[in-house]
Amino acid sequence: MKYILTTLVLIIAFCHSNAQQNTTEIMPGAYQMDKYLPLLKDKRVAVLINQASVINNRVLVDTLTERGIKIVKIFVPEHGLRLTADAGATVASSIDSTTGIPIVSLYGNNKKPTAKQLKDVDIVIYDLQDVGVRFYTYISTLQYAMEACAENDVPFFILDRPNPNGFYIDGPVMKKEYMSFVGLQPIPVVYAMTPGEYAKMLVGEKWFDKASKLDLTVIECANYDHSKKYKLRYTPSPNLRSMPAIYMYPTLCLFEGTVVSVGRGSELPFQQWGHPDFYGHTAYNFTPKSGPGAKNPLHENRVCYGQLAALTTDEAFLVTKNKLRLNLLFKAYDWYPYKEKFFNDYFEKLVGNGELKTQIISGMKEDDIRATWKADIDNFKLIRKKYLIYKDFE
Repeated sequence: MKYILTTLVLIIAFCHSNAQQNTTEIMPGAYQMDKYLPLLKDKRVAVLINQASVINNRVLVDTLTERGIKIVKIFVPEHGLRLTADAGATVASSIDSTTGIPIVSLYGNNKKPTAKQLKDVDIVIYDLQDVGVRFYTYISTLQYAMEACAENDVPFFILDRPNPNGFYIDGPVMKKEYMSFVGLQPIPVVYAMTPGEYAKMLVGEKWFDKASKLDLTVIECANYDHSKKYKLRYTPSPNLRSMPAIYMYPTLCLFEGTVVSVGRGSELPFQQWGHPDFYGHTAYNFTPKSGPGAKNPLHENRVCYGQLAALTTDEAFLVTKNKLRLNLLFKAYDWYPYKEKFFNDYFEKLVGNGELKTQIISGMKEDDIRATWKADIDNFKLIRKKYLIYKDFE
């Protein structure tokens, strides 16, 4: 109970503080209702949303139904509609208790809408708050939904939202042989595109079947560009509860491919890291506990010794310096006594190649590793540039 209450307090504080501090007046596409409501009149609409799909403190589906839009289906991504499901957990389809609208999970065995699920749909609207990191699965859900709409001649609307990590590009580019649901396309870990820009790239590069057939509409954000550090108004998933966690996520998520905990089941997920066998290297510790969004977390009920990566936004910027950092991974590997067991099979899927694991084991320096990413990143930048909607950071 104490953990649940603490979690709720943190999420509420995060939402409240960001709503108060966000003075940039950046407005997500969902807020530009005059641009899309007329297009939805007399249409049977499906929405692909979760609890962070909000307009003026109201979930999108509630706002649309109040304005007479006929919502026939709610598609939901990983973590479900209310953001309570664990990462990787099966999300069951159900009925929304508030509206009575059917909810269809696009995770687990049904990642892509079927022809049957789209049969009674005239338009699909996508409105998810992404965090701009390749292995954050919302862009994979986006691609599968676009592909299904292209195959079934259903128009696809994106209510664009700013990218909180949209001000830099970094990390290895995904190699084809390592593609999975945590990385479907040849992009870097941090790719600096909004969902609308990314969707345009998927279509323009023909990166999915029948891409050229898709009727795509992007409702753009107002007053946004890639030089701005947008503070999210609502937590996008159960374990990204603060801006420091969102900024640290590209770096710390690589630990999910190792034996190291990133703090799931604690008060500061993706702001700290540790392992029970790091005792003696550091006094800092935390103990993962099972709770909402973190059922049976890694090293549950065991004291993990490690480091607090960043408690504040300023500390996160100081640690990362607008880069995906490898120094924390190096330190953890050095501390772990059983080197042959440090990495798991998930690591190469997250990274997108088979080289980084070998480079770390061999003791290669971070600058030298980064040099091996450069050519692929430069090529990606040329592709990305063609599809930008908003002014770039460079």
